[in-house]
Amino acid sequence: MVQSVEIEVQPQFSNDLGHIKEKAAQKTGIPLIEIQHILIEKRSIDARSKNAFYRLRVLINTEAEFSQSEKKMVHPVKSVSNGQRVLIIGAGPAGLFAALRLIEHGMKPIILDRGKSVRDRRRDLATIHRQGVINTESNYCFGEGGAGTYSDGKLYTRSGDKEQIKAVLGIFIRYGAPDDISIDARPHIGTNKLPAIITAIREYIIECGGEVHYGQKVIDINRQAGAVKSVVTADLTVWEANYVILATGHSAKDIFYLLNEKGIRIEPKPFAIGVRVEHHQSLVNSIQYHSGSPDPFLPPAYYQLIEQVENRGVFSFCMCPGGIIAPCATGYDEIVVNGWSPSKRNNPFANSGMVVQINLEDIKGIGTNPLAALEFQQQIEATAFKAGGGSLKAPAQRMVDFVKGNISTDLPHNSYLPGVSSTSLSDVLPASISSRLKAALPAFDRKMKGYYTNEAILVGVESRTSSPVRVPRSAEDFQHPDLNGFYPCGEGAGYAGGIMSAAIDGRMVADAIARKILG
Repeated sequence: MVQSVEIEVQPQFSNDLGHIKEKAAQKTGIPLIEIQHILIEKRSIDARSKNAFYRLRVLINTEAEFSQSEKKMVHPVKSVSNGQRVLIIGAGPAGLFAALRLIEHGMKPIILDRGKSVRDRRRDLATIHRQGVINTESNYCFGEGGAGTYSDGKLYTRSGDKEQIKAVLGIFIRYGAPDDISIDARPHIGTNKLPAIITAIREYIIECGGEVHYGQKVIDINRQAGAVKSVVTADLTVWEANYVILATGHSAKDIFYLLNEKGIRIEPKPFAIGVRVEHHQSLVNSIQYHSGSPDPFLPPAYYQLIEQVENRGVFSFCMCPGGIIAPCATGYDEIVVNGWSPSKRNNPFANSGMVVQINLEDIKGIGTNPLAALEFQQQIEATAFKAGGGSLKAPAQRMVDFVKGNISTDLPHNSYLPGVSSTSLSDVLPASISSRLKAALPAFDRKMKGYYTNEAILVGVESRTSSPVRVPRSAEDFQHPDLNGFYPCGEGAGYAGGIMSAAIDGRMVADAIARKILG
């Protein structure tokens, strides 16, 4: 007999299977001796009371051990060398997971990425930090694995498709992610572990007969009789294909300009803009765990905040416990910040995007210009670049100083390595954004007492929360309505918001192509 039960355990027992088994027996009334095996299905922290504890959902088997999970099995190599060719533009999670799914269907994925391999990207990221120099084709956003590879590896999603979530998590585990991501309420891999996982996925794709090509920035799309015919890359290589997946991510602005120029319909979409907020992790721990002395068995604390201000949401985004603030610009004249954490989340700071919802009616010219939201985003990033002094130094301000309109005379030590420049963030952000942030930050102190402090720093700007452009597609077959064989996909096309949802979308698009080809 298999039975599911929810139990509570103290942090020091969260991985103690013997203790968990005893608690499960007590909860169900099943004699301990009759429980042959247990399996933890879900694990989350409940920190609402004074003493935080873990909530576990456990499966009990009184007859035998659970069968070996599929996640532990080696994925068989399936030759697709002679399969139907499908061109994938972009090697982020949407593109990679589309490729894996195409292989399952017997089709041959050919991935074109404008950037470099995960290994070669490291050198360009080091140059960003040490010299303040951006490689516009290889950075935190561009290159194998996409923006998520060096931006933390959070696997949270709002998707309700449990089977797809299970499948994606299983694939990550198969290629090297820790087993815990299958049970944790907020699964996380870590920037230090993701490159090896991405490399393993790429090697499998190639082993099956797929192809992965770097330094292949798409500069043109050719059509014939209303269908895609080929794409052209910057080295003037022509890649012929009847099926093309566009999975370029939210920062490939040149693709949006190219689509608009070619008369391939795009649309502006809502997104969000704000700043990165950084506190000491010890403060966040003490607030969230209600204790001045951290429990060594609890992970660095997380938070999630939202406040409605003047009919717009102000909310935390991509919160990074024990993380750093990273320079994520993709051009020479812009400042963009994001955050990431290593797998151990053991850095002294906690940072989070704190952003304001931008609706289409907030942007001038939105009715006549499909690039209006993108241009609004670009203008703010350019203003931040000038405010920082025309380098990768980011404009920054202490939290209370920002709210009260005071220029910070000094700035606290922080994790943003290129450096920060004290300035008025109200001069960087539009008034509609800065005024709402000023109202929300003190209000958050009512939910997290101690959050509103001048020891916290705001670093601007957090502007790449999602794509400001949507590339339309049919809800039935996922093709662009104006171009047969052209499949917008993932976060850049406006259909995902993070690694998990992008990976799921990639799989769904691959399935749509398989239905069209294989019936």
